[in-house]
Parts: sequence; C-alpha cells; structure tokens
Amino acid sequence: MAPLRAVLIARPPDSIAAVTDARAKLMAAPVDLGRLRDQATTVAEVYRSHGVAVRVVRPPSDAPPNVIFQRDLFLVTPQGAVLGRTASRQRAGEERYAAAALADASIPILHTVRGSATFEGADALWADDRTLVVGFRFRTNEAGVRAVAEVLGEQGAEVVPVPLGLGVQHLLGSLVFVDHRRAVLRSSAVTAQLREVLRARDYELLEFEDDDEVVHCRSLNVVTLRPGSVLMPDGCPRTRRRLEAAGLEVTVVEVGEYVKAAGALGCLTGILHRDDRGATDAE
Repeated sequence: MAPLRAVLIARPPDSIAAVTDARAKLMAAPVDLGRLRDQATTVAEVYRSHGVAVRVVRPPSDAPPNVIFQRDLFLVTPQGAVLGRTASRQRAGEERYAAAALADASIPILHTVRGSATFEGADALWADDRTLVVGFRFRTNEAGVRAVAEVLGEQGAEVVPVPLGLGVQHLLGSLVFVDHRRAVLRSSAVTAQLREVLRARDYELLEFEDDDEVVHCRSLNVVTLRPGSVLMPDGCPRTRRRLEAAGLEVTVVEVGEYVKAAGALGCLTGILHRDDRGATDAE
C-alpha cells in the first residue's frame, strides 16, 4: 500500500441545515451545519499536515445532503476514474458533482456506471496496486461489480468480488488495509468468503468485535495515510489503544457531525491518488 497523496472533500452544502427528518435523508441524527463545516476544515488541515493534497468540491446549496460522503461517488484506478451510481434515490444526482471535481483535477473518467448497475466507491478497496476487493449486496450490486471488473481488466488488474453480510452497507468500515499484508476487520460484518480471500493472500488480520465505539462512533471508518499509519475518528480510546498496541501510528480528528450523518472519515474522503512520491497541495 502506497502513501496517500491526494484526496477530495466536499464542503457541506446549505441543504443540510434544511433537513427536518434525518432518517429520511439517510442520516442517523440531526446535523449542525456550522460544526460540520468546521470539522470539514479541520480534516483538510490534518491531511495537509501529513503531506496530503486536498481538493475541495463545493456543491450548490441545494445539492443532496449526503454529497458530503465523496468516497461513495467514484473509484480512481491507475488510468482514471470509474464514476459510481448510488443505490438510494435520496442520493440521485450526486455523481455529477464528483464528475466535475474529477475533471477539474485532470482525472479522466473511464466509465460511468449506468442502467440497472449500482456501484459505490466505499465498496471498493485496493489490496495492492493490482488487486481490488469489491463488496456487493446492499449498495453495490453484481452488475456494478462486473462494470468495474471490465474497466480494471483492461488495465491488467484483478477484481475480487466478495458478498457482504446482511445489514452491512459498505465494505469500508468492515475492512481496512492498514499496512503491507495487514488488515483491520469488523468481525460481525465479515463473511467467510472475505476471510478466505484475505488468508489466501497471507494477510495478518486484526479483528474487532462490536462495541459502542465500533458501532456508534464508527471507529473503524478510518483512512490509511501510509503503511502502518492511520487517521481515525477522535473519541474512540479503546479502538485507538488496540491499534497502537498492534504497532500502528494513529492520528485522530473530530468528525462527530459526520457520524450523525451516518458516516465518518473514510466516507467523507474521496481517494484521488496514492504513490511513493510527494504531492502538491491544491484547492
């Protein structure tokens, strides 16, 4: 796994302040727009402090509130991006804002998922630079997996599809690749097929059982900054201690308003680029 070099974060739109029924907008609780914007700014600052370039997409005021979760909207491959197609009607149309931001970043869009296929980027995780693990069931369907596999196949990369457990929304948060041949797992969310895939590739597995931090604070919704170093939500001391005891370097940042919106660090962060060279900051 190469170091993280560039990410895409959305400035929370005004529409979040107008939400009266959080559940109807796929959120866990009402969100304070001012605090959410402050947290977005802080997250960007933390990334920059780790040498990660941050691009900011500024959706219009009436954009769907969940556009703050950029990870779902695309997947960047070595040759360009796959633009996703969200599964829920509440999020319809969010992809166009990611498309504009990708174009502004000079990242070509190789394929747009369409028709009956659905694909959300939070279901796709790079195990290494030639292997993409894609979870399917709730947000990404099998047609979406096939669409991504076709694009990656043209690049000589392999897509490994794995079914997700019942009630598991995304692969992200259930599995995180944190180092060369090391992965963090949420035990209750991982299927036997996924365990088999990881063990066949000789991954060391650090497993977490469900507790308040994992379930309600989304403590495993993290971003790997570089091999052996992760950025995770603040306020999760048990999870942090276990990660550090396993030899990982941990940086924390407050994302409580994002958690109320039913996401966390991994969800809000669109991954644009990883490699072993430096990066130049961008706005």
